[in-house]
Amino acid sequence: MPEVRVDPLTGLRTIVAAERAARPGGGPRCEPAPPLDPERDPFLEGHEDRTPPEVYARRPGGGPANGPGWTVRVVPNLYPALDPQSPDPARDAQPDLFTAFAARGAHEVIVNAPQAASTLGELPAGQVAEAMGVWRERMRHHAEAGAAFVHLIVNERREAGASLQHTHAQLYALDFVPAAVARERERFGAYATRTMGGNLLADLVQDEVRRRERIVAIDDEAVCLAPYASRVPYQLLIAPRRPVPRFEDDGPLAAGLLHDALNRLARLLQASPPLNLWVRTAPSGADHFCWRIDVLPRLTHLAGLELGAGVNLNVVAPERAAAELRDA
Repeated sequence: MPEVRVDPLTGLRTIVAAERAARPGGGPRCEPAPPLDPERDPFLEGHEDRTPPEVYARRPGGGPANGPGWTVRVVPNLYPALDPQSPDPARDAQPDLFTAFAARGAHEVIVNAPQAASTLGELPAGQVAEAMGVWRERMRHHAEAGAAFVHLIVNERREAGASLQHTHAQLYALDFVPAAVARERERFGAYATRTMGGNLLADLVQDEVRRRERIVAIDDEAVCLAPYASRVPYQLLIAPRRPVPRFEDDGPLAAGLLHDALNRLARLLQASPPLNLWVRTAPSGADHFCWRIDVLPRLTHLAGLELGAGVNLNVVAPERAAAELRDA
């Protein structure tokens, strides 16, 4: 029978209704992505002149900037959503009704690998670790520069918002804390108060490991699980085994487990799915937090319930998703 579940981290509600997958056209689907055309790939090694000048790169063998020899490369977004010089908009005569602020900050693209690859999962595990190390360095750079919140995302395939196929991350250094992140900060703080200092995500992971039914995989650094109130089929959460507030702090990257999880999804679905991935790190003002990586495959459509009421409808129970992924 359907049931409403509440996400302990966000407070969002999801209706888990597995029976709806049996209706015509109601089940998750995944088709293979079209092949990547190297000739049209601006992020391919050797095509550095097709991007803005780099702001950071790892070149183990040395060499000049904006040339070959890099393992991970960072450039400003060619079409930025944020600009450090963004001017203040004119104040409206009705500020209680119409409020606008300058969209100041940084918007970077982190090219995850020099070779032609459209997904993180198809890279060698060591390259994923290399890319995530740069994610950490750039997040730390912007946090130390004063960003209120740094949001790092990976969109894979056009269905999930990727305009270019070559695997890359985007970093948004914001001068404000988004409402959804502020709500999580409040929930972590309230839980710590109720439990005399407990960490919400650390305690959640500990209990999930004890129950086992939603665990997908565990290694020395992190735990991968299907969240109790998963918003979409085969949603995954990866968290460090010991709580660390900020991803940009020293400690585990969980690169091996992320690589493993993405390949489990590809094996189960017979193709790498469209997905959105983000790193949730502690925002400014957070006394209690723990970073995590959220992975949301885009196998079903968001429709009127999700967009209009903020309630997701998930047709694959997290317990079933975890069991299938454990065997994949």
